Amino acid sequence: MAYNTFTLELIKSQFSLTIINERFCDSLPIVEPQPEFTIVFNDLLELAEGARTEKAKSELLVTPILAQATKLSGGKVKLFSGEEFNVDPEKGLNGFCDFLFSRSANPYTIDAPVFMLVEAKRGEIEFGLGQCVAEMIAAQLYNQSQEQVIPIIYGCVTSGRLWQFLKLEGDNVTIDSNNYPLIPIPKVLGILKSILSY
Repeated sequence: MAYNTFTLELIKSQFSLTIINERFCDSLPIVEPQPEFTIVFNDLLELAEGARTEKAKSELLVTPILAQATKLSGGKVKLFSGEEFNVDPEKGLNGFCDFLFSRSANPYTIDAPVFMLVEAKRGEIEFGLGQCVAEMIAAQLYNQSQEQVIPIIYGCVTSGRLWQFLKLEGDNVTIDSNNYPLIPIPKVLGILKSILSY
């Protein structure tokens, strides 16, 4: 098994999780992007209209937003993309992560993962939820093994156009029942900045 083989039902039963559907991002403040980012991103949005693959959408929409959020969070976290993150292969907690953020002083090592992001397959967000929760559990276990005190691990599944956020506290997984559209950018950017600054 690997992260991408988990469904939400399987991860819930295998790890005895409680799933809570609750909006927890609504109250987070919006954040305006830097003016120069807005100019470039508008061009990327036009290019993304014709994108046919997840990789193209990622390069045109997801990566620039994550980079902007990282910059606005004051460099508290490092962004990793396509990294292998093997925590417990016997439990299926292994494989490659689309994106993860870590509180790492060193840009070459994942020291304290705090936020996991999964790109939705075929644009279907619900099919990425199990994978995202599996990666969040792996981050939680990894931090515990390294004696890192990080009480909440955040996650997100995105199609590029829609973003759904999750959080893991102990055995409780809260899935924000709202899917946030990328446009207008300040809402998604505000959520990301709040999570990354946590």
